[in-house]
Amino acid sequence: MAATIAVPAIVGNGMSASAALFGAGIGTLVYQLFTKFRSPVFLGSSFAFIGSMTAAFAGATSSALGYLGLIFGAVFAGLVYVVIALIVKFAGVNWINRLMPAAVIGPTVAIIGLSLSDEAIKDVFSYGPQDSQKSFIMSTNLWISLLCALVTLVIVILCATYGKKMAKLIPFIIGILSGYAVALIFTVIGIAAGVDALKIIDLAPFQALVEGGVGLKTFLSIPDFSFVKAAKGIGDFTPAYLATIAVAYIPVAFVVYAEHIADHKNLSTIIEADLLENPGLHRTLLGDGVGSIAGAFFGGCPNTTYGESVGCVAITRNASVATITTTAIMAILISFISPFVAFLDSIPGCVMGGACITLYGFIAVSGLKMIQKVDLEDNANLFTVSVILITGIGGMAMAIGPVTITAIAAALILGIVVNILLHRKKN
Repeated sequence: MAATIAVPAIVGNGMSASAALFGAGIGTLVYQLFTKFRSPVFLGSSFAFIGSMTAAFAGATSSALGYLGLIFGAVFAGLVYVVIALIVKFAGVNWINRLMPAAVIGPTVAIIGLSLSDEAIKDVFSYGPQDSQKSFIMSTNLWISLLCALVTLVIVILCATYGKKMAKLIPFIIGILSGYAVALIFTVIGIAAGVDALKIIDLAPFQALVEGGVGLKTFLSIPDFSFVKAAKGIGDFTPAYLATIAVAYIPVAFVVYAEHIADHKNLSTIIEADLLENPGLHRTLLGDGVGSIAGAFFGGCPNTTYGESVGCVAITRNASVATITTTAIMAILISFISPFVAFLDSIPGCVMGGACITLYGFIAVSGLKMIQKVDLEDNANLFTVSVILITGIGGMAMAIGPVTITAIAAALILGIVVNILLHRKKN
């Protein structure tokens, strides 16, 4: 849950955490249908697409158009999975392994995590200004913001490293709750003393529940679905904007494909049943792709298989699809509970920033682990990895006419070209 709600919180622009939970539940049920309820996998909001989602809003002339871009982007990403699934069904996977080996996928995954590092630090210091050198001016509220972030970060690390049973299973939830508790203490003191600098938590979401008296809305409400907002942006839609969305989402979908393969291979090892054979890679890809489209239609976030979900199966040894299906239904139901939604909306940015330091780090490190398997003594691999890392981290985003190519997309495309040229030359 922590990762699923973190994505809309990070992207901002009024995105709803409860809608993201609803979308994750729907996406997981779709996945289960496509895999014939044989794969114990939960789909949640994908961090890999945060840059793409941000680009959707950045290139939009209105917030509503941005939401429309989120849905179109998820459709593009989902269609990549559908196309790959069809090709895999008839031609196997060797073609994509040659097109995007570890020397291409590894550094691309790494730069996705590294490119988000700036956002994590901005969240950590989300309650104060920067100077002209973009250094944070350490005022009272920034020190408190930093403290809340560090508490969150340290608790996540301790639970994940030394925790037993449940603590080791949900370190991010425990960390976020701990950071929230510290922020709440300062907020209560700030309210009592009339000191605004101490009011880290915005209690407006809770106040809105009881305005006008206690009623049904106090306890139940419909999530703020993305398709409702997107419908208002249809009039602002242009082909150039659609092209920008396609370029932002499609390359990342190819990268997330590698995560899909890795998660299903890891899970197959844990449950001692080859999921790539039964129900089959083509079915898991179809479930992931169509489930991602369905999830984004409601929550705006493209979904992906979760390493945390695989970890839960490994720790509990509970590989029951019934458990995953029940979890999906619970995610859908809880998104309608108003007090819970208000709590999600009130989580301070600094608390999420503390959690995201590790979450983004995990993405970067997972890419670096892929690079470990690459023979960097081979100049073809060395130059491929080098080009992707430098162009991606350096931010080689380009605007070609009305179409914007993100840095990650540019790095991946350039890496594929370099890899093909160098290996063709060797052959």
